Amino acid sequence: MPPHADRAHIHREVQRLRQLATVLDAAFRIPGTKARWGLDALIGLLPVGGTTVMLLPSLYIVWKSWKLGVRGAVLGRMLANVAVETAADLVPVVGDVFDVAFKANLRNVALLEQHLGLGPD
Repeated sequence: MPPHADRAHIHREVQRLRQLATVLDAAFRIPGTKARWGLDALIGLLPVGGTTVMLLPSLYIVWKSWKLGVRGAVLGRMLANVAVETAADLVPVVGDVFDVAFKANLRNVALLEQHLGLGPD
């Protein structure tokens, strides 16, 4: 494990990524339900362009995870999550519903936390 100061820095970085993932995947609640959705689902409503725009923050989370030391199968799984969500987003209506349910960004932050031995706060 890295020294204490480095671990604190890593923890802050992971918290920032969790906040970003929450904004992207679960910032809003559908009234009367437990279902949550975020900017990814909202911006993803824009045909093709929305999917392309939302791919960038998803890849940013994967890139930052790589910078924090994630390698191998975990990084591959993260990229697969982004690929699945992006492919589904290209299908009108079905992709929008899939966005609300799949939450690739929150999945990826959970993989990062698990890999680093951290848990969500």
